[in-house]
Amino acid sequence: MTLASMATIYMPLLNEGTDVWRPVEATQLAADRYRVEGRVPDDEEWAFAPGALVLCAWKTSSGGEMGLVAIGPAI
Repeated sequence: MTLASMATIYMPLLNEGTDVWRPVEATQLAADRYRVEGRVPDDEEWAFAPGALVLCAWKTSSGGEMGLVAIGPAI
């Protein structure tokens, strides 16, 4: 059994008027599953709350590869 490791994932922010992602700490639980860590700043609304288990996938932007983005709840 391997130990869970910390990673940076990109969290979609809600109600920003455009697509915005914030880098957040997460614990990797499986190849594409993470637990969101940290705390939501008072002036932001995250798509997934701290403690949520999320599915992540690699996302690219017009400037190139962005990184792992939380795309949905992990089941």
